Amino acid sequence: MIQADLNIILPEIILSVYAMLALIGAVYTSQDKAAAMLTYLTAIVFALVAFWIAGAGQATNIAFNGMFIDDGFSRFAKVTILLSAAAVLVMSQDYMSRRGLLKFEYPILIALAVVGMMVMVSAGDLMSLYMGLELQSLALYVVASFRRDSVKSTEAGMKYFVLGALSSGLLLYGASLIYGFAGTTTFSGIIDAAGHGPAPIGLLIGLVLVISGLAFKISAVPFHMWTPDVYEGSPTPVTAFFATAPKVAALALFARVMHDAFGHNVGDWQQVIALLSVLSMFLGAIAAIGQTNIKRLMAYSSIAHMGFAMMGLAAGTAYGVQSMLVYVAIYVTMNIGTFAFIMSMEKDGQPVTDISALNMLSKTEPTKAIAMLVLLFSLAGVPPMVGFFGKLYVLRAAFDAGLVWLAILGVIASVIGAYYYLRLVYFMYFGEDQDDALDRRSAPLLTSVLVASAIIMVVGVVNLFGIEGAAQMAAATLVN
Repeated sequence: MIQADLNIILPEIILSVYAMLALIGAVYTSQDKAAAMLTYLTAIVFALVAFWIAGAGQATNIAFNGMFIDDGFSRFAKVTILLSAAAVLVMSQDYMSRRGLLKFEYPILIALAVVGMMVMVSAGDLMSLYMGLELQSLALYVVASFRRDSVKSTEAGMKYFVLGALSSGLLLYGASLIYGFAGTTTFSGIIDAAGHGPAPIGLLIGLVLVISGLAFKISAVPFHMWTPDVYEGSPTPVTAFFATAPKVAALALFARVMHDAFGHNVGDWQQVIALLSVLSMFLGAIAAIGQTNIKRLMAYSSIAHMGFAMMGLAAGTAYGVQSMLVYVAIYVTMNIGTFAFIMSMEKDGQPVTDISALNMLSKTEPTKAIAMLVLLFSLAGVPPMVGFFGKLYVLRAAFDAGLVWLAILGVIASVIGAYYYLRLVYFMYFGEDQDDALDRRSAPLLTSVLVASAIIMVVGVVNLFGIEGAAQMAAATLVN
Protein backbone atom coordinates (compact mmCIF):
# COMPACT_ATOMS: atom_id res chain seq x y z
CA MET A 1 0.00 0.00 0.00
CA ILE A 2 2.75 2.46 0.97
CA GLN A 3 4.73 1.53 -2.15
CA ALA A 4 1.71 2.26 -4.35
CA ASP A 5 1.13 5.58 -2.59
CA LEU A 6 4.77 6.58 -3.05
CA ASN A 7 4.60 5.77 -6.75
CA ILE A 8 1.64 8.13 -7.11
CA ILE A 9 3.51 11.04 -5.50
CA LEU A 10 6.81 10.22 -7.23
CA PRO A 11 7.03 13.55 -9.16
CA GLU A 12 6.73 15.51 -5.91
CA ILE A 13 9.28 13.24 -4.22
CA ILE A 14 11.75 13.69 -7.08
CA LEU A 15 11.48 17.49 -6.96
CA SER A 16 11.80 17.52 -3.16
CA VAL A 17 14.88 15.30 -3.22
CA TYR A 18 16.35 17.38 -6.04
CA ALA A 19 15.87 20.59 -4.01
CA MET A 20 17.56 19.10 -0.94
CA LEU A 21 20.46 17.63 -2.92
CA ALA A 22 20.89 20.93 -4.77
CA LEU A 23 21.03 22.76 -1.45
CA ILE A 24 23.72 20.44 -0.10
CA GLY A 25 25.70 20.52 -3.34
CA ALA A 26 25.58 24.33 -3.63
CA VAL A 27 26.96 24.81 -0.12
CA TYR A 28 30.15 22.90 -1.01
CA THR A 29 30.80 24.56 -4.38
CA SER A 30 31.51 28.03 -5.69
CA GLN A 31 28.21 29.75 -4.96
CA ASP A 32 28.25 32.07 -7.99
CA LYS A 33 28.81 29.16 -10.37
CA ALA A 34 26.32 27.03 -8.46
CA ALA A 35 23.62 29.70 -8.76
CA ALA A 36 23.88 30.01 -12.54
CA MET A 37 24.11 26.24 -13.03
CA LEU A 38 21.23 25.49 -10.64
CA THR A 39 18.93 28.02 -12.31
CA TYR A 40 19.17 26.33 -15.69
CA LEU A 41 19.29 22.82 -14.20
CA THR A 42 16.14 23.46 -12.17
CA ALA A 43 14.35 24.73 -15.29
CA ILE A 44 15.37 21.57 -17.15
CA VAL A 45 14.16 19.37 -14.28
CA PHE A 46 10.82 21.23 -14.25
CA ALA A 47 10.40 20.70 -18.00
CA LEU A 48 11.28 17.00 -17.81
CA VAL A 49 8.87 16.38 -14.93
CA ALA A 50 6.16 18.31 -16.81
CA PHE A 51 6.52 16.13 -19.91
CA TRP A 52 6.56 13.02 -17.72
CA ILE A 53 3.31 14.06 -16.02
CA ALA A 54 1.74 15.04 -19.34
CA GLY A 55 2.29 11.53 -20.64
CA ALA A 56 0.72 9.84 -17.62
CA GLY A 57 -2.71 9.48 -19.26
CA GLN A 58 -6.10 10.20 -17.72
CA ALA A 59 -6.26 7.59 -14.96
CA THR A 60 -7.28 8.72 -11.47
CA ASN A 61 -5.03 7.54 -8.64
CA ILE A 62 -5.68 8.15 -4.95
CA ALA A 63 -2.94 7.97 -2.32
CA PHE A 64 -2.82 8.04 1.48
CA ASN A 65 -6.50 7.29 2.04
CA GLY A 66 -7.76 10.13 -0.11
CA MET A 67 -5.33 12.83 1.04
CA PHE A 68 -3.65 13.00 -2.38
CA ILE A 69 -5.48 12.80 -5.72
CA ASP A 70 -3.62 12.33 -8.99
CA ASP A 71 -6.12 12.81 -11.82
CA GLY A 72 -6.42 14.54 -15.17
CA PHE A 73 -7.32 17.85 -13.53
CA SER A 74 -4.28 17.93 -11.26
CA ARG A 75 -1.98 16.83 -14.08
CA PHE A 76 -3.18 19.68 -16.33
CA ALA A 77 -2.52 22.18 -13.56
CA LYS A 78 0.87 20.66 -12.70
CA VAL A 79 2.10 20.78 -16.30
CA THR A 80 1.07 24.45 -16.54
CA ILE A 81 2.78 25.25 -13.23
CA LEU A 82 6.01 23.43 -14.11
CA LEU A 83 6.37 24.88 -17.61
CA SER A 84 5.62 28.42 -16.48
CA ALA A 85 8.10 28.12 -13.59
CA ALA A 86 10.74 26.77 -15.98
CA ALA A 87 10.19 29.68 -18.39
CA VAL A 88 10.48 32.25 -15.61
CA LEU A 89 13.71 30.68 -14.29
CA VAL A 90 15.31 30.72 -17.73
CA MET A 91 14.28 34.35 -18.27
CA SER A 92 15.51 35.47 -14.85
CA GLN A 93 19.09 34.14 -14.98
CA ASP A 94 20.64 37.10 -16.81
CA TYR A 95 18.53 39.73 -15.03
CA MET A 96 19.34 38.42 -11.55
CA SER A 97 23.06 37.83 -12.18
CA ARG A 98 23.69 41.32 -13.58
CA ARG A 99 22.20 42.84 -10.43
CA GLY A 100 23.96 40.57 -7.97
CA LEU A 101 20.74 38.83 -6.98
CA LEU A 102 21.39 35.40 -8.43
CA LYS A 103 22.06 33.35 -5.29
CA PHE A 104 21.89 29.57 -5.25
CA GLU A 105 18.95 29.77 -2.85
CA TYR A 106 16.77 31.36 -5.55
CA PRO A 107 16.14 28.31 -7.79
CA ILE A 108 15.93 26.06 -4.73
CA LEU A 109 13.21 28.22 -3.18
CA ILE A 110 11.35 28.25 -6.49
CA ALA A 111 11.61 24.44 -6.62
CA LEU A 112 10.20 24.10 -3.09
CA ALA A 113 7.38 26.53 -3.93
CA VAL A 114 6.54 24.43 -7.01
CA VAL A 115 6.44 21.26 -4.87
CA GLY A 116 3.93 23.03 -2.62
CA MET A 117 1.83 24.00 -5.62
CA MET A 118 1.83 20.44 -6.92
CA VAL A 119 0.61 19.20 -3.53
CA MET A 120 -2.06 21.92 -3.51
CA VAL A 121 -3.65 20.94 -6.81
CA SER A 122 -3.69 17.25 -5.80
CA ALA A 123 -5.03 17.85 -2.29
CA GLY A 124 -7.94 15.64 -1.34
CA ASP A 125 -7.92 16.56 2.32
CA LEU A 126 -7.88 19.79 4.35
CA MET A 127 -4.58 18.73 5.94
CA SER A 128 -2.72 18.13 2.67
CA LEU A 129 -4.29 21.32 1.30
CA TYR A 130 -2.76 23.36 4.11
CA MET A 131 0.61 21.62 3.90
CA GLY A 132 0.94 22.40 0.20
CA LEU A 133 -0.31 25.95 0.63
CA GLU A 134 2.15 26.77 3.40
CA LEU A 135 5.11 25.17 1.64
CA GLN A 136 4.40 27.40 -1.33
CA SER A 137 3.79 30.49 0.79
CA LEU A 138 6.89 30.20 2.98
CA ALA A 139 9.14 29.98 -0.07
CA LEU A 140 7.37 32.92 -1.74
CA TYR A 141 7.70 35.11 1.36
CA VAL A 142 11.47 34.77 1.07
CA VAL A 143 11.82 35.38 -2.67
CA ALA A 144 9.56 38.47 -2.41
CA SER A 145 12.18 40.11 -0.18
CA PHE A 146 15.17 38.65 -2.03
CA ARG A 147 16.66 42.09 -2.75
CA ARG A 148 17.79 42.71 0.81
CA ASP A 149 19.33 46.14 0.14
CA SER A 150 16.00 47.50 -1.13
CA VAL A 151 13.46 49.00 1.25
CA LYS A 152 10.64 48.26 -1.21
CA SER A 153 11.63 44.62 -1.53
CA THR A 154 11.82 44.21 2.25
CA GLU A 155 8.45 45.93 2.58
CA ALA A 156 7.00 43.61 -0.08
CA GLY A 157 8.15 40.51 1.78
CA MET A 158 6.87 41.82 5.12
CA LYS A 159 3.45 42.78 3.75
CA TYR A 160 3.12 39.46 1.99
CA PHE A 161 4.11 37.59 5.15
CA VAL A 162 1.78 39.46 7.52
CA LEU A 163 -1.25 39.35 5.23
CA GLY A 164 -0.42 35.77 4.24
CA ALA A 165 -0.45 34.79 7.92
CA LEU A 166 -3.87 36.42 8.25
CA SER A 167 -5.23 34.49 5.27
CA SER A 168 -3.77 31.25 6.64
CA GLY A 169 -5.54 31.92 9.93
CA LEU A 170 -8.85 32.41 8.14
CA LEU A 171 -8.28 29.24 6.16
CA LEU A 172 -7.41 27.20 9.25
CA TYR A 173 -10.37 28.51 11.22
CA GLY A 174 -12.66 27.64 8.33
CA ALA A 175 -11.09 24.18 8.05
CA SER A 176 -11.59 23.56 11.77
CA LEU A 177 -15.26 24.51 11.52
CA ILE A 178 -15.73 22.23 8.52
CA TYR A 179 -14.04 19.39 10.41
CA GLY A 180 -16.20 20.04 13.47
CA PHE A 181 -19.43 19.78 11.51
CA ALA A 182 -18.42 17.14 8.96
CA GLY A 183 -16.40 14.94 11.33
CA THR A 184 -13.72 14.42 8.68
CA THR A 185 -11.07 16.40 6.80
CA THR A 186 -11.23 14.46 3.52
CA PHE A 187 -13.12 16.11 0.68
CA SER A 188 -15.01 12.89 -0.07
CA GLY A 189 -16.24 12.79 3.52
CA ILE A 190 -17.13 16.49 3.56
CA ILE A 191 -19.26 16.24 0.41
CA ASP A 192 -21.19 13.35 2.00
CA ALA A 193 -21.71 15.33 5.21
CA ALA A 194 -22.85 18.42 3.28
CA GLY A 195 -25.45 16.36 1.43
CA HIS A 196 -27.54 17.64 -1.45
CA GLY A 197 -29.21 21.03 -1.35
CA PRO A 198 -28.45 23.67 1.29
CA ALA A 199 -25.56 22.69 3.57
CA PRO A 200 -25.68 23.01 7.39
CA ILE A 201 -24.98 26.55 8.61
CA GLY A 202 -21.77 25.56 10.38
CA LEU A 203 -20.33 24.09 7.20
CA LEU A 204 -21.33 27.24 5.30
CA ILE A 205 -19.49 29.51 7.75
CA GLY A 206 -16.42 27.30 7.44
CA LEU A 207 -16.74 27.35 3.66
CA VAL A 208 -16.86 31.17 3.59
CA LEU A 209 -13.70 31.37 5.69
CA VAL A 210 -11.91 28.87 3.45
CA ILE A 211 -12.99 30.84 0.38
CA SER A 212 -11.59 33.99 2.02
CA GLY A 213 -8.24 32.31 2.63
CA LEU A 214 -8.04 30.99 -0.93
CA ALA A 215 -9.16 34.34 -2.40
CA PHE A 216 -6.08 35.94 -0.85
CA LYS A 217 -3.82 33.56 -2.76
CA ILE A 218 -5.28 34.58 -6.12
CA SER A 219 -5.47 38.32 -5.24
CA ALA A 220 -9.26 38.40 -5.46
CA VAL A 221 -10.96 41.56 -4.16
CA PRO A 222 -11.28 42.36 -1.25
CA PHE A 223 -8.19 40.27 -0.39
CA HIS A 224 -5.99 41.92 -3.01
CA MET A 225 -4.33 44.65 -0.95
CA TRP A 226 -0.89 43.00 -0.92
CA THR A 227 -0.61 42.56 -4.67
CA PRO A 228 0.45 45.99 -6.04
CA ASP A 229 3.12 46.56 -3.37
CA VAL A 230 4.53 43.03 -3.64
CA TYR A 231 4.59 43.16 -7.45
CA GLU A 232 6.36 46.54 -7.37
CA GLY A 233 8.84 45.75 -4.60
CA SER A 234 9.90 42.26 -5.63
CA PRO A 235 12.65 41.73 -8.23
CA THR A 236 10.99 41.63 -11.66
CA PRO A 237 11.66 37.89 -12.28
CA VAL A 238 10.05 37.14 -8.90
CA THR A 239 7.08 39.31 -9.89
CA ALA A 240 6.83 37.30 -13.11
CA PHE A 241 6.73 34.12 -11.05
CA PHE A 242 4.05 35.54 -8.73
CA ALA A 243 1.93 36.41 -11.76
CA THR A 244 2.01 32.92 -13.26
CA ALA A 245 2.52 29.60 -11.44
CA PRO A 246 1.03 30.48 -8.00
CA LYS A 247 -2.11 31.82 -9.68
CA VAL A 248 -2.60 28.52 -11.53
CA ALA A 249 -2.09 26.52 -8.33
CA ALA A 250 -4.45 28.65 -6.25
CA LEU A 251 -7.21 28.60 -8.87
CA ALA A 252 -6.89 24.84 -9.32
CA LEU A 253 -7.06 24.37 -5.54
CA PHE A 254 -10.09 26.67 -5.42
CA ALA A 255 -11.86 24.53 -8.02
CA ARG A 256 -10.81 21.32 -6.24
CA VAL A 257 -12.29 22.43 -2.91
CA MET A 258 -15.51 23.78 -4.42
CA HIS A 259 -16.27 20.70 -6.53
CA ASP A 260 -14.71 17.84 -4.54
CA ALA A 261 -15.87 19.00 -1.09
CA PHE A 262 -18.99 21.06 -1.89
CA GLY A 263 -19.92 19.89 -5.37
CA HIS A 264 -23.50 19.08 -4.30
CA ASN A 265 -24.02 22.56 -2.86
CA VAL A 266 -23.25 24.76 -5.85
CA GLY A 267 -26.05 27.15 -4.90
CA ASP A 268 -24.37 27.84 -1.55
CA TRP A 269 -21.08 29.09 -2.99
CA GLN A 270 -21.90 30.15 -6.54
CA GLN A 271 -23.05 33.67 -5.63
CA VAL A 272 -20.03 34.22 -3.37
CA ILE A 273 -17.60 33.31 -6.15
CA ALA A 274 -19.60 35.42 -8.62
CA LEU A 275 -19.38 38.43 -6.29
CA LEU A 276 -15.61 38.00 -5.88
CA SER A 277 -15.38 37.76 -9.67
CA VAL A 278 -17.26 41.01 -10.28
CA LEU A 279 -15.37 42.95 -7.62
CA SER A 280 -12.01 41.72 -8.94
CA MET A 281 -12.82 42.49 -12.58
CA PHE A 282 -13.98 46.04 -11.88
CA LEU A 283 -11.43 47.06 -9.26
CA GLY A 284 -8.59 45.67 -11.37
CA ALA A 285 -9.86 47.45 -14.48
CA ILE A 286 -10.52 50.82 -12.82
CA ALA A 287 -7.53 50.98 -10.44
CA ALA A 288 -5.05 50.16 -13.23
CA ILE A 289 -6.06 53.26 -15.20
CA GLY A 290 -4.15 55.63 -12.94
CA GLN A 291 -0.97 53.54 -12.67
CA THR A 292 2.32 54.85 -14.09
CA ASN A 293 4.48 51.97 -12.84
CA ILE A 294 4.14 49.05 -15.25
CA LYS A 295 4.63 46.44 -12.50
CA ARG A 296 1.81 47.93 -10.44
CA LEU A 297 -0.27 48.10 -13.59
CA MET A 298 0.34 44.39 -14.17
CA ALA A 299 -0.65 43.74 -10.54
CA TYR A 300 -4.09 45.27 -11.11
CA SER A 301 -4.24 43.50 -14.47
CA SER A 302 -3.66 40.24 -12.60
CA ILE A 303 -6.49 41.03 -10.19
CA ALA A 304 -8.85 41.68 -13.10
CA HIS A 305 -7.82 38.50 -14.92
CA MET A 306 -8.37 36.41 -11.79
CA GLY A 307 -11.88 37.86 -11.74
CA PHE A 308 -12.47 36.57 -15.27
CA ALA A 309 -11.04 33.15 -14.37
CA MET A 310 -13.36 32.95 -11.35
CA MET A 311 -16.29 33.61 -13.68
CA GLY A 312 -15.72 30.13 -15.09
CA LEU A 313 -15.53 28.67 -11.59
CA ALA A 314 -18.72 30.48 -10.56
CA ALA A 315 -20.61 28.66 -13.33
CA GLY A 316 -20.36 25.50 -11.21
CA THR A 317 -20.30 23.23 -14.26
CA ALA A 318 -17.75 21.04 -16.04
CA TYR A 319 -17.68 23.53 -18.92
CA GLY A 320 -17.06 26.29 -16.39
CA VAL A 321 -13.99 24.47 -15.05
CA GLN A 322 -12.83 23.81 -18.61
CA SER A 323 -13.15 27.50 -19.47
CA MET A 324 -11.23 28.44 -16.33
CA LEU A 325 -8.36 26.08 -17.25
CA VAL A 326 -8.23 27.39 -20.82
CA TYR A 327 -8.28 30.97 -19.56
CA VAL A 328 -5.51 30.48 -17.02
CA ALA A 329 -3.25 28.70 -19.55
CA ILE A 330 -3.66 31.61 -21.97
CA TYR A 331 -3.16 34.12 -19.14
CA VAL A 332 0.12 32.51 -18.09
CA THR A 333 1.44 32.57 -21.67
CA MET A 334 0.56 36.25 -22.07
CA ASN A 335 2.20 37.17 -18.77
CA ILE A 336 5.42 35.31 -19.49
CA GLY A 337 5.84 37.30 -22.71
CA THR A 338 4.86 40.59 -21.05
CA PHE A 339 7.31 40.16 -18.19
CA ALA A 340 10.05 39.20 -20.63
CA PHE A 341 9.48 42.64 -22.13
CA ILE A 342 9.46 44.35 -18.71
CA MET A 343 12.76 42.67 -17.81
CA SER A 344 14.30 44.08 -20.97
CA MET A 345 13.31 47.66 -20.08
CA GLU A 346 16.53 49.42 -19.09
CA LYS A 347 17.96 52.93 -19.22
CA ASP A 348 21.69 53.42 -18.64
CA GLY A 349 21.88 49.83 -17.47
CA GLN A 350 19.25 50.29 -14.75
CA PRO A 351 15.78 48.72 -14.77
CA VAL A 352 12.93 51.04 -15.75
CA THR A 353 9.30 50.56 -14.80
CA ASP A 354 7.70 53.91 -15.68
CA ILE A 355 5.33 53.54 -18.62
CA SER A 356 6.46 56.90 -20.05
CA ALA A 357 9.71 55.17 -21.01
CA LEU A 358 7.73 53.37 -23.73
CA ASN A 359 7.29 56.59 -25.73
CA MET A 360 7.96 55.91 -29.44
CA LEU A 361 9.45 52.50 -28.76
CA SER A 362 8.24 51.55 -32.24
CA LYS A 363 10.99 53.70 -33.74
CA THR A 364 13.90 52.30 -31.74
CA GLU A 365 12.72 48.70 -31.18
CA PRO A 366 10.08 47.87 -33.84
CA THR A 367 10.20 44.10 -33.23
CA LYS A 368 9.63 44.44 -29.49
CA ALA A 369 6.94 47.04 -30.06
CA ILE A 370 4.87 44.90 -32.45
CA ALA A 371 5.23 41.82 -30.23
CA MET A 372 4.16 43.82 -27.18
CA LEU A 373 1.24 45.28 -29.14
CA VAL A 374 -0.01 41.76 -29.89
CA LEU A 375 0.30 40.77 -26.21
CA LEU A 376 -1.48 43.92 -25.01
CA PHE A 377 -4.30 43.36 -27.49
CA SER A 378 -4.57 39.78 -26.27
CA LEU A 379 -4.58 40.87 -22.60
CA ALA A 380 -7.34 43.34 -23.44
CA GLY A 381 -9.36 40.63 -25.20
CA VAL A 382 -9.26 42.22 -28.63
CA PRO A 383 -10.21 39.78 -31.41
CA PRO A 384 -8.78 37.83 -33.13
CA MET A 385 -6.06 37.34 -30.49
CA VAL A 386 -6.15 34.22 -28.32
CA GLY A 387 -6.91 36.31 -25.23
CA PHE A 388 -10.29 37.18 -26.78
CA PHE A 389 -11.21 33.50 -26.99
CA GLY A 390 -10.14 32.97 -23.38
CA LYS A 391 -12.63 35.61 -22.27
CA LEU A 392 -15.24 34.24 -24.64
CA TYR A 393 -14.97 30.82 -22.96
CA VAL A 394 -15.60 32.12 -19.44
CA LEU A 395 -18.37 34.48 -20.59
CA ARG A 396 -20.12 31.61 -22.34
CA ALA A 397 -19.72 29.39 -19.26
CA ALA A 398 -21.40 32.04 -17.09
CA PHE A 399 -24.16 32.58 -19.65
CA ASP A 400 -24.87 28.86 -20.00
CA ALA A 401 -25.07 28.52 -16.20
CA GLY A 402 -27.78 31.17 -16.04
CA LEU A 403 -25.46 33.91 -14.74
CA VAL A 404 -26.37 36.34 -17.52
CA TRP A 405 -25.82 39.35 -15.26
CA LEU A 406 -22.28 38.16 -14.53
CA ALA A 407 -21.50 37.76 -18.23
CA ILE A 408 -22.82 41.26 -18.99
CA LEU A 409 -20.76 42.80 -16.19
CA GLY A 410 -17.73 40.86 -17.47
CA VAL A 411 -18.09 42.46 -20.91
CA ILE A 412 -18.35 45.93 -19.35
CA ALA A 413 -15.27 45.32 -17.18
CA SER A 414 -13.35 44.08 -20.22
CA VAL A 415 -14.16 47.28 -22.12
CA ILE A 416 -13.00 49.43 -19.20
CA GLY A 417 -9.81 47.39 -18.82
CA ALA A 418 -8.96 47.77 -22.49
CA TYR A 419 -8.16 51.44 -21.85
CA TYR A 420 -4.96 50.95 -19.86
CA TYR A 421 -3.65 48.32 -22.27
CA LEU A 422 -4.33 50.53 -25.28
CA ARG A 423 -2.69 53.45 -23.47
CA LEU A 424 0.59 51.51 -23.51
CA VAL A 425 0.12 50.93 -27.25
CA TYR A 426 -0.44 54.68 -27.67
CA PHE A 427 2.84 55.44 -25.89
CA MET A 428 4.75 52.97 -28.07
CA TYR A 429 3.39 54.24 -31.40
CA PHE A 430 2.09 57.78 -30.87
CA GLY A 431 3.91 59.06 -27.78
CA GLU A 432 6.32 61.95 -27.55
CA ASP A 433 9.83 61.63 -28.93
CA GLN A 434 12.42 61.51 -26.17
CA ASP A 435 16.19 61.78 -26.11
CA ASP A 436 16.73 59.40 -23.20
CA ALA A 437 15.02 56.39 -24.77
CA LEU A 438 15.34 52.87 -23.43
CA ASP A 439 18.67 51.14 -23.96
CA ARG A 440 18.84 49.01 -27.08
CA ARG A 441 20.49 46.21 -25.14
CA SER A 442 20.93 42.87 -26.84
CA ALA A 443 18.82 40.38 -24.88
CA PRO A 444 18.19 37.56 -27.37
CA LEU A 445 16.59 35.22 -24.83
CA LEU A 446 14.08 37.78 -23.52
CA THR A 447 13.30 38.97 -27.04
CA SER A 448 12.79 35.38 -28.18
CA VAL A 449 10.37 34.68 -25.32
CA LEU A 450 8.51 37.92 -26.04
CA VAL A 451 8.20 37.19 -29.77
CA ALA A 452 7.29 33.52 -29.20
CA SER A 453 4.52 34.51 -26.78
CA ALA A 454 3.18 37.03 -29.30
CA ILE A 455 3.23 34.44 -32.09
CA ILE A 456 1.27 32.02 -29.87
CA MET A 457 -1.37 34.71 -29.34
CA VAL A 458 -1.86 34.84 -33.13
CA VAL A 459 -1.24 31.28 -34.32
CA GLY A 460 -3.03 29.73 -31.33
CA VAL A 461 -6.36 30.87 -32.74
CA VAL A 462 -6.34 27.79 -34.99
CA ASN A 463 -6.86 25.19 -32.24
CA LEU A 464 -5.35 26.68 -29.06
CA PHE A 465 -2.52 24.11 -29.41
CA GLY A 466 -4.81 21.39 -28.10
CA ILE A 467 -5.36 23.14 -24.75
CA GLU A 468 -9.14 23.11 -25.21
CA GLY A 469 -9.31 19.30 -25.51
CA ALA A 470 -6.89 18.74 -22.63
CA ALA A 471 -8.85 21.15 -20.43
CA GLN A 472 -12.11 19.40 -21.30
CA MET A 473 -10.74 16.01 -20.21
CA ALA A 474 -9.25 17.57 -17.07
CA ALA A 475 -12.54 19.22 -16.13
CA ALA A 476 -14.43 15.97 -16.71
CA THR A 477 -12.32 14.20 -14.07
CA LEU A 478 -13.15 16.90 -11.50
CA VAL A 479 -16.84 17.49 -12.23
CA ASN A 480 -18.74 14.28 -12.88
